[in-house]
Amino acid sequence: MTTLITQFRTLLARAAAAGSGLLLTCGTLAALAPAALAAPAYPAKPVTLVVPGPPGGITDQLGRLVAARMTSDYGMRVIVDNRPGAGGNLATEIVSRAEPDGYTVLLGTQGTMASNQFLYKSLRFDPAKDFIAAQALVSIPNLLVVNGKLPYQSVRELVAYAKAHPGKLTVSSAGNGTGSHLAAELFQTLAGVKLVHVPYKGSAPSINDLLAGQVDLTFDYPVSTLTQVQAGKLRALAVTGTSRLPALPQVPTISEAGYPGAESTSWIGLFFPARTPAAVVAKWEADVGRMLKEPATVEALQKMGGVPLPLSGEAFRAFVQSERTKWKGTIERAGATLD
Repeated sequence: MTTLITQFRTLLARAAAAGSGLLLTCGTLAALAPAALAAPAYPAKPVTLVVPGPPGGITDQLGRLVAARMTSDYGMRVIVDNRPGAGGNLATEIVSRAEPDGYTVLLGTQGTMASNQFLYKSLRFDPAKDFIAAQALVSIPNLLVVNGKLPYQSVRELVAYAKAHPGKLTVSSAGNGTGSHLAAELFQTLAGVKLVHVPYKGSAPSINDLLAGQVDLTFDYPVSTLTQVQAGKLRALAVTGTSRLPALPQVPTISEAGYPGAESTSWIGLFFPARTPAAVVAKWEADVGRMLKEPATVEALQKMGGVPLPLSGEAFRAFVQSERTKWKGTIERAGATLD
């Protein structure tokens, strides 16, 4: 309203100076009114970024990194709303029902947007129809690690033993349907081996039992395993991403180790409710895309064990669809279910 009054006064002053009289002023005001009364620039109020994980986790750290930067850029608060539960489905359902006005954003994951729909039979949202994939943020590979006392020095040695002794080796995971479980299932399919899956309730107990020799190997995030690898208690045989880790330059990728196609990463990106205005989505894509190129952001993501994933718009949407296809087949072959 203040802006409209100011513009009205300016028009009156100009009209008086031009001697055009009230009739000209009213006509000009009528022409200007739609622009003056247009919706305020976005964002005009705080934005909520819904995070499908508890405070302190990787998704939370990433969410707060994005929220802090966008708050600074936009001059308007971006509030992190942690909604853990049901493998991320709780947070995803909340955003699927939100008003598509650009003020509710989801930090979507490989699980919530690609694999959960094949693990759970009773989802109350459709990842493909209820969301717009806007901007990818980070790709986090797993490390294939074995207990440091085991003799395997390479993936091929591990596979050779597994083929000669089917069902002998045990592979732990952070739980049924988690990224570590799915990475192991994909590897078994590509390598042609059969491992005994031992699911745990989280990464920490899985790694603890691996260190104690209760299980033989696992696939888990670098942030969970790197310290133990550097201490010699675990041995890293491969990185499941497409590039080597700067912290472990001597460890090959799974493709370099002889198993192309076994790549698996846990990725995270930004998603909006379907029908969110295209201009709002494009703004976030552009602004966050710039953020991902900055050295400080790259360093922060590397500390989380990941690398920037600079995909936006149609490229990101195509990537998400390819991930759905990939994990659908893996989950069906494994017979995994969480319902």
